[in-house]
Amino acid sequence: MTTLLRDRRALVAGSLAVTAALTLAGCGSSDPAADSSDSPAKTRTVSTANGDVEVPASPKRVVVLDSGELDSAITLGVRPVGATHSASEDAFPTYLPASETKDITPVGEIANANLESVAALEPDLILTSKVRDGERYDELSKIAPTVMTEATGSAWKENFQVHAEALGKQAEAKKVLATYDTQVAKVTEALGGKEKAAATDVNFVRFVEGAEIRIYGKQNYIGSLLADIGTGRPPITDKAKDGFSYDVSPEKIDLADADVIFTSTYGDPGKAGTTKTMNSGLWKGLKAAENDKVFKVDDRLWIAGIGYTAAGKILEEFETSMTK
Repeated sequence: MTTLLRDRRALVAGSLAVTAALTLAGCGSSDPAADSSDSPAKTRTVSTANGDVEVPASPKRVVVLDSGELDSAITLGVRPVGATHSASEDAFPTYLPASETKDITPVGEIANANLESVAALEPDLILTSKVRDGERYDELSKIAPTVMTEATGSAWKENFQVHAEALGKQAEAKKVLATYDTQVAKVTEALGGKEKAAATDVNFVRFVEGAEIRIYGKQNYIGSLLADIGTGRPPITDKAKDGFSYDVSPEKIDLADADVIFTSTYGDPGKAGTTKTMNSGLWKGLKAAENDKVFKVDDRLWIAGIGYTAAGKILEEFETSMTK
């Protein structure tokens, strides 16, 4: 009888011990299954030009390898630890706030980043595009999760959404889009409304050192901005190769004629032919030139910015120029 009682007491004590252990396990954090519903995810999946990529939920050390990616990051409140710069300049675009770019480490030229410099920064996320770094994707992916878009230029709005998702800044992105839409509507109204805007043909002419003069078409960054504003575009833009640009020699610059012309120069104005062409009789005979409607603008902003911060500044300059 005494032995039986002792066995029952031992069984009860053992059961209580097991119950207590299970209770503690259910309340503790050592069981991944137990706290998976309460703990924030450490990574997210982003759809990219190279398929799905796992990225940190909250990336802290971001490296960007093109001007569009740099604009996106700064626009969304993220200061990259490293970035590339254009081949013609060693500094980052001056249209971006100096306070946001001063501590960014240069990692080489666009489309030719120094991979050792990138790796030395120990990034947890890399943003770029296939058109710039497609051949280096495997090498970049070994350094950090790499999010690539397909291309740049006219796809800048779609790219921005990919960047926002990779950075975990979708809420901020919605606010950026709303601000842009409001500003576009304001500029269109300043031109006299949609009908008057559409009746004004606008061209963009870029002088490029080492290449022919480019009359920009509709399938590019600046073309998309003009489309959003609703301005007219002269017929020559429909002849642009792949919608990007129709290239001409100085002797055919009269083909660029429009009501309004914006111009920029990549490289040295003398070597790019800017000075010679704009002093020629053909240029001075353009309708825009005769009516004092030719406006020189910053190439790094209007052509290379490729983002919403650049777009905001371009819209400001465009409105100022058009309402003089």
